[in-house]
Amino acid sequence: MQMIARGYLAYELTSSPFLLGVVNSGFAVPLLGLSLFGGAFADRLERKYIIQAGQGLSAVLAIFIGIAIHFDIVSWFHLWLASIIQGALFSFVMPARQAIIPQLVGQERLSNAMALNASAMSAMTLAAPALAGWAYAYLGPYNVYYIIAGLAAISFLLSGLIPKSGSGAGRRPAPMIGDIIEGLVYIRRSPLVLVLLLMGLATALLAMPFRFLMPIFVVDVYRLGPEAMGLLVTIMGGGSLVGSLFIASLGRSGRGKLLIVGSFISGVTLLLVASIPIYMVAAFLMLPLGLGDAGRRTLNQSLIMEEVEDRYRGRVMSVFMLNFGLMPLGVLPAGTAAEYIGGQAVIGILAVLLLAVTAFILVTQKRLRDMA
Repeated sequence: MQMIARGYLAYELTSSPFLLGVVNSGFAVPLLGLSLFGGAFADRLERKYIIQAGQGLSAVLAIFIGIAIHFDIVSWFHLWLASIIQGALFSFVMPARQAIIPQLVGQERLSNAMALNASAMSAMTLAAPALAGWAYAYLGPYNVYYIIAGLAAISFLLSGLIPKSGSGAGRRPAPMIGDIIEGLVYIRRSPLVLVLLLMGLATALLAMPFRFLMPIFVVDVYRLGPEAMGLLVTIMGGGSLVGSLFIASLGRSGRGKLLIVGSFISGVTLLLVASIPIYMVAAFLMLPLGLGDAGRRTLNQSLIMEEVEDRYRGRVMSVFMLNFGLMPLGVLPAGTAAEYIGGQAVIGILAVLLLAVTAFILVTQKRLRDMA
């Protein structure tokens, strides 16, 4: 919901693809600077409490932005500042959130649990953007932020039902930098984990900017409003939900190949979206785009988590979270380029690069291809 509201409001306030990229890139700076610390915290502190702290602060932040919009004092700068704060919260919450899952379900159910977790998030991606688009158009953008604040408060309460993870129990205090270096050394000594992390970083940098540049397509290419953008993201969420449920039902067979196939699906679909400037065609293509994204993202995380020892999971997932930092940074040059050559050309170039990277991985990474 926030992606819809913040992106559309930023573009409505500025009419600038460049400033749209600036607002979204604010999320990236703290992610790149703080994620490694977030991972170290997740391995030395109680993960449940880290998750709850992030949810509570997110609710407070959404209320402030809603009030600023309500009293007509909001600017793109406020949205950029909120994006930075959210990036900082994300840096600490997401490593803890991902690392706690194996402790709740056990190693043998990890792949299924990761897929079901992604399914729940995809279900929200299916429902929430349509609600955000409708609420933005008919209730005003401030009400979208008030709804977001309420949902964050509910999440805070529900997270209280999760049992403690016991992470960090019995560990001797050590310098935080030492924990971070230890985690990076562990990754360097684990070739398959390193390959999976690099693949996640590269494909996210090339595939995900489309989500942030979608207002350009909706407003400038399709000549439509926020409801149309909400529908596109909703359909994409449907594809992600189907993909996640499919992966949850697969078991442990052929997941390495399926990860590569998901990346190819994302690249081909983005190339078609960039080439065909018709809204109904784009709406149809959102389904395979969501399917490819879910396969790529869910399988990548599952395979990484299975390969990593529990005491390093928070720190390894903090490196994986750099995906979300590089993603908005990819939006900034993409938004700048869109000022000169248009959004369709930019997304087309990124799609071709994504296909090239995936083909290189397919040819060179035999162990990943053969992975169960």
